[in-house]
Amino acid sequence: MPKPGKTGIGRIIDATGYSWKGFRAAFKHEAAFRQELFLLLIMTPVALWLGDDGIEYALLIGSLLLVLMVELLNSAVEAVVDRIGPEQHTLAGRAKDIGSAAVFVAFVNATLIWLFVLFV
Repeated sequence: MPKPGKTGIGRIIDATGYSWKGFRAAFKHEAAFRQELFLLLIMTPVALWLGDDGIEYALLIGSLLLVLMVELLNSAVEAVVDRIGPEQHTLAGRAKDIGSAAVFVAFVNATLIWLFVLFV
């Protein structure tokens, strides 16, 4: 059974609004998101300058966008865990640590892509 709500263009408009709200919340409340966004803004022109073609541009910039995407998901997990309660719990700590590990893997991925594209 389909979920009630808007369909078509109305749903796309609503989803865009929710996404923008999420970006604003991440920017306001998450220092790591601000830092990674700054990195993206600085490194995008560098990627366009150093890359040789569309594939290299996509790899260099896409790897930075992936870091930002994973950070957004990690921040969402942390917000949900924090919402559940302030007490220490093994599973809550594990969820946050796994989210942090995902961000780390995204950074390693971006670093390797930049190294391979620029030096291999």
